[in-house]
Amino acid sequence: MKFYVSTKGIKRVGNGSPKNTATAAAAAAATGRRISNRTVIPAVVVLGILSIFAFLRVAVLALDSSFICSSFDCLGWRFFSNGDTTMKLRAELIRALMEANDGNVNERGADTFNELVNVMASKQDLKAFAFNTKAMFLQMERKVQSAKKQESVSWHLASHGFPKGLHCLSLKLAEEYAVNAMARSRLPPPEYASRLVDPTFHHLVLFTDNVLAASVVVASTVENSANPEKLVFHIVTDKKTYTAMHAWFSINTIKSAVVEVRGLHHYDWSEEANAGVKEMLETNHLIWKHYYNNYIENDLHDGEELNRYLEALGPSTLSLLNHLRIYLPELFPDLNKVVFLDDDVVVQHDISSLWELDLNGKVSGSVFKSWCEDGCCYGNKYANFLNFSHPFISSNFVSDLCAWTYGMNVFDLQAWRRTNITETYHHWLRLNVKSGLGLWYPGVLPPALIAFEGQVHPIDSSWLVTDLGYRHQYEEISIERLEAAAVVHFNGPAKPWLEIGIPKFEELQ
Repeated sequence: MKFYVSTKGIKRVGNGSPKNTATAAAAAAATGRRISNRTVIPAVVVLGILSIFAFLRVAVLALDSSFICSSFDCLGWRFFSNGDTTMKLRAELIRALMEANDGNVNERGADTFNELVNVMASKQDLKAFAFNTKAMFLQMERKVQSAKKQESVSWHLASHGFPKGLHCLSLKLAEEYAVNAMARSRLPPPEYASRLVDPTFHHLVLFTDNVLAASVVVASTVENSANPEKLVFHIVTDKKTYTAMHAWFSINTIKSAVVEVRGLHHYDWSEEANAGVKEMLETNHLIWKHYYNNYIENDLHDGEELNRYLEALGPSTLSLLNHLRIYLPELFPDLNKVVFLDDDVVVQHDISSLWELDLNGKVSGSVFKSWCEDGCCYGNKYANFLNFSHPFISSNFVSDLCAWTYGMNVFDLQAWRRTNITETYHHWLRLNVKSGLGLWYPGVLPPALIAFEGQVHPIDSSWLVTDLGYRHQYEEISIERLEAAAVVHFNGPAKPWLEIGIPKFEELQ
């Protein structure tokens, strides 16, 4: 016996056995009433949809309110009042976050977002969530700061490296000086010796212990000069580098210009100058010791403070040769005007007109970084070099003054000799030592800003582009401006000839 559902109820089809007939009768009796197809199918569909909706709604609400709502009564109340609960949840969350912001975090934060989710799955508490989230952010911030510090240290260390093939260059040149008569030949040859003191020639001065750097400066200047035969280079180096430097320029002669190489041991220092140089050496040692001990003892996270420590410990700050430029009039008593170049510059255009500049009676002609909108480019005011929280500085100088640059300077040595610049320099060195090295931030420029105060004549900014080799200058300097500059100064750590050099500037080397 078969059954089918019709609009009038359940009907029997075919002849069944008595047993089947009895079963059908029992089924019909158990039904108790007729079931309409119009009622059954829509009811089942609607019930299914409502069940799914109810399940999803309860799940969402349970998840959404797990921190502040743990009972079925609360859940039921939220089921029918979503808008008000969202506002209350937001208020509760803000309150918990404010408490976390003002409170101390005692627990270690989660290392990953998944770990935070796992922790919060077992802690159904909004306050715990806020404090745990704060702990996680603080832990991440410490990691970021530590990574930044390590990055700065790595950049600093890498900046003073150079290809392994050049590690023994000075030693090989010193050996060449010992065995090769040509490497010991006089610089300059006797027939050109008179040019060394002839004021009609263009005299350039370099203080360096870097053979290749000196070679780049000399070669680029000569190559781009309109009158290379008028150039006279005076290279001053230390005793340990002298033989290598002399051998290099003796073997690699520059026929169109004159090059002189002198070691510090070749100068007949006066007793007063000797005492001054010794004082500078002692001051440099104190600076290194002070900043090195503080660097080891303190966990430095602030970028600007860390950069100052790295600057203080850098070779350029501690190098005696860098500080000896304050003795230019004594080192070259027969010269009237010189152009001073750092050993990390590249000359791109003819610079012969620098010797013709009228400095209006001032001692130095220098580029000021005053082309920015506020009249002085960021990070180049006196306040960025001198410590104006100290009364010695604040009572003598103006913090908003724009600083001039080292790297390429024109010095009128005759005007310099009429001043007390060198004496002023040493006077402030002594004050700085007595003040616990707190008058200015590390570097060669800060004490020079004080010593040359009022004696610097601004020259056109197109002469020099500086601060190359720093990461913050990646996008700030256009290629057009770089190409137009007569001299480019790679005083930052990322020299273009190193692996960490900035690709954008590689073509300028």
